[in-house]
Amino acid sequence: MAFSSRSMPSGHLQQTSVSGASAGVSLQARVHEKREELKNLKQLRDLSAAVASQMEALEKKLSTLSDGTEAKLPRAPTGAEDSSVALPQMLVRIPNEHGPALQAQADEAAAAALSRAGGAT
Repeated sequence: MAFSSRSMPSGHLQQTSVSGASAGVSLQARVHEKREELKNLKQLRDLSAAVASQMEALEKKLSTLSDGTEAKLPRAPTGAEDSSVALPQMLVRIPNEHGPALQAQADEAAAAALSRAGGAT
């Protein structure tokens, strides 16, 4: 069987190498986009895990709060009972010097918002 000695036009080879190069560039660009997408998805996963753990902590705090509001008051131990049961600490509100100034600022801001809202209608 004889092979034909027909040669391929040189333009065809150049076109193939150009299209191959552009395909390589577009492939690299797509790989880069996918890597960025993967990075963003990993960041989203980490943030979602952080939010989930914060929600679980909040759930525990809320269940403690709801359990604490059901009038489960500890009794002071008598001499006959075990005195190792710890009572909760008493909460005391202590005023500070910034309270009146902050309240005055809040009142002024509320008054200003009301006057703007009244003038806008």
